[in-house]
Amino acid sequence: MDRKFAELQIYRDSLSLLTDLYQLTMVYGYWKAGLSERHAAFHLNFRRWPFNGGFAIAAGLETAIGFLEKLRFEKDDLDYLASLKCASQKPLFERAFIDFLANYSFACDVDAIEEGSLVFPYEPFLRVKGPIWQAQLLESPMLNILNFQTLIATKAARVCMAAAPDPVIEFGMRRAQGIDGAISASRAAYIGGCEGTSDLIAGKLFGIPVRGTHAHSWVMAFDRERDAFETFAKIMPESCVMLIDTYDSIEGAKLAVDVGNTLKSQGFDLFGVRLDSGDLARLSIEVRNILDRAGFSKTHIMASNELDEYLIRDLKQQGARIDIWGVGTNLVTGKEQPALDGVYKLSAIQDENGRWQPKLKLSEQTAKSTTPGILQVRRYFNGSHYAGDIVYDELEECSEPFQGVDHFDSNHTVEFSGCSQDDLLKPIFRKGKLVYSCPPLEKVREKTLQELKRLPSSMERFTNPQPYFSGLEKGLYQKKLSLIAKMRKKVQ
Repeated sequence: MDRKFAELQIYRDSLSLLTDLYQLTMVYGYWKAGLSERHAAFHLNFRRWPFNGGFAIAAGLETAIGFLEKLRFEKDDLDYLASLKCASQKPLFERAFIDFLANYSFACDVDAIEEGSLVFPYEPFLRVKGPIWQAQLLESPMLNILNFQTLIATKAARVCMAAAPDPVIEFGMRRAQGIDGAISASRAAYIGGCEGTSDLIAGKLFGIPVRGTHAHSWVMAFDRERDAFETFAKIMPESCVMLIDTYDSIEGAKLAVDVGNTLKSQGFDLFGVRLDSGDLARLSIEVRNILDRAGFSKTHIMASNELDEYLIRDLKQQGARIDIWGVGTNLVTGKEQPALDGVYKLSAIQDENGRWQPKLKLSEQTAKSTTPGILQVRRYFNGSHYAGDIVYDELEECSEPFQGVDHFDSNHTVEFSGCSQDDLLKPIFRKGKLVYSCPPLEKVREKTLQELKRLPSSMERFTNPQPYFSGLEKGLYQKKLSLIAKMRKKVQ
């Protein structure tokens, strides 16, 4: 393979090798053991509140659907797998297995919580059910896609909550982790509530509004700051945002006013000025006074420079006069939590007679042991806010009202009476056929904004938010305890 632009060459129609080797070795093992067509169920969830907050925003489903729709093993994929060697230099995979992969056709059922929905720890937001080798194959790519976009959508929601009612523009492409890190982050940030992005390829791919100003290098390329502003205003009169802090923010604001007067005489408005350094609270107040005294009360003040939800909240509390926020590095990297701790675990498998057998992974802590069964999440709504979620097993008969046992405190149980309810995992694929229609990205963003309104304000706090109730249906909890006890006896 030509190594030039290798990062770009992976973005092709098939991404079947976007996985870890151990997925293929397990698939090979299922095939060799004659288990490959036995059906199994896997669930994807996360275990820790992202950013120590009170919620997460599901994102990445449409990307995952696109991956699954195009998943196939191309000839060069198969040739690569055939070239792998074991320690004795014999082929790692026998030829018949390579031929087996060549005939791959997706045949699983997939259910998922829709993008833009609130999700919580230990709740499955993706379920895959089908031939075990196919369901196993999806572990790494599904985690890769959903973990990252959910993390960034959640971070964006927090940033936008801090900035509200002001708009937030995602400015992070140059600091993102690689090409896909930038593209996926722009998409997820929009789902989380950002109004636009500076990333043109994300704008092209997803229809996200694109926004931008100019950099310090534009000002530095001219002998005088005034010349830089005048030239930029002449070229971009209808969307002129001037970066005023290259040399002196206050003097830059005064120059922007002079150029703005020229724009006014030509029938245009000075759209905005941007601050990218210094004491943003103090400077924005002074710049606002300069603009207002000169008759530019409608001119926006935009700020950037290592912003996050905490700094934005503090600046607002200090009376900053910023009304557009450009947020980059801390948003697109999820800086204080660079990964969502999502897991994808087997929860049930059919025996040779087709009967479902529950499965779980043990942990020293009951809450961290995985939950067995074919799981669904039921959400309760009291008419103004979400009241809580209960995970139940579709294989078991469960009568309403459900009694829920808290994931984190087994002594805390609830029943939701008088509430409306909705099962959150929606059909996406049935026997490999897509049965779900993805909404436009703008609708997903609107869904996020509506979902957040259904959280009590105490759950939106950035520090020590009130926990949202999420738990297991009591019968499922008891079944889990019974299975844990049974398995521990086996290993003693």
